[in-house]
Amino acid sequence: MCCVSWEVSLTGFLILEMVLGLSSNLTVLVLYCLQQNLISSVSNIITMNLHVLDLLVCICCIPLTVVMILLPMGAGTDTICCFHEACVSFASVATAANVLAITVDRYDISVRPANRVLTLGRAVALLAVIWALSCLSFLVPFIEVGFFVGSGVNQTAVVAVDHPNKYHTGLYYHLLAQIPIFFFTAMAMLVTYYKILGALNIRIGTHFHHNLGKKKKKSKNTVSTASTAGSSSGVRAEASAPLGMQTSVSVIIALRRAMRRHHERRERQRRVFRMSLLIISTFLLCWTPITLLNIFILSTGPSDLTLHLRLGFLVMAYGTTIFHPLLYAFTRQKLQKVLKSRMKRVVSADGDEHAVGNVVMGDARTKNRRNMKGNFKEPETRQTRLHKQDAE
Repeated sequence: MCCVSWEVSLTGFLILEMVLGLSSNLTVLVLYCLQQNLISSVSNIITMNLHVLDLLVCICCIPLTVVMILLPMGAGTDTICCFHEACVSFASVATAANVLAITVDRYDISVRPANRVLTLGRAVALLAVIWALSCLSFLVPFIEVGFFVGSGVNQTAVVAVDHPNKYHTGLYYHLLAQIPIFFFTAMAMLVTYYKILGALNIRIGTHFHHNLGKKKKKSKNTVSTASTAGSSSGVRAEASAPLGMQTSVSVIIALRRAMRRHHERRERQRRVFRMSLLIISTFLLCWTPITLLNIFILSTGPSDLTLHLRLGFLVMAYGTTIFHPLLYAFTRQKLQKVLKSRMKRVVSADGDEHAVGNVVMGDARTKNRRNMKGNFKEPETRQTRLHKQDAE
């Protein structure tokens, strides 16, 4: 009973992730295709590549995991299991590689915005290498069992154990391809985002409070010195009072502008800090458990408990298909403007249709009223004519 509830809950979460991932990633790709100037950017091209990958994960990998959970023991399960391991390997390697590419792109924008290293040609070459590496990781389980050498999956590579689906594959050495790229991507993200925050003068830990206090004290001192200077100049020479007032007003306006720019810059830094923290924590939270479990499986071998845990950790890993559009697409101001403009057009079109419908309904009602009045008037006129004829 516990196994059945576990399978049902995992299936429900997977279906929810598939629906949300498909809708969000398709929305992002449609918005990018509708706005042609967004595709010309290198950063947007790399981000679109990640959303295409998430679509493939939602279409191919998640449904196959659902089949693996619900499929009973029968013919053809070995081949399906091999395909599932290949899809999981593809998803893990491709996600880590694409996240690493986006991290490199953001580092290039933040540290050297004027002289970028990642040009359009280099970005296309990088994406080609990522897809080649992902396809190779997909083929590793098939090569491991000799799928292309013999006919089908090698039956000696399948080990039957007592788990909910009554079978499990012994193909777990291909997990070696998933572990190094995860740790490399995680370390690269930590180092790169630390350098990005350092380039933006963001100190981790203090979080601006100490610097803001110093800036406020300095601004207060400058305002007080400006006011004292203005008062002393007014005492010294009353004839030049209008000129002193003008200079003091200009100084105050300049200080307010400087404080506004400083506040906007600090808000921008806080936003970058929060987004960097969310991006790193999301990737680590989703993919660290299954990576550590892969290490455990490689060291001790598969078991019934590790199979249950691996299915649950796969649900966590597939959660990146929902988080990626929220972190990399919908937080961009240009895409937000495109989405708002499209929504306004849809709302205005609906409003126009309702208005036209109301006008048509109003015209129909007025015509009906006129017809009713005309119908009431016709018998009255007939009766008056008859009365006139009788009188004559």
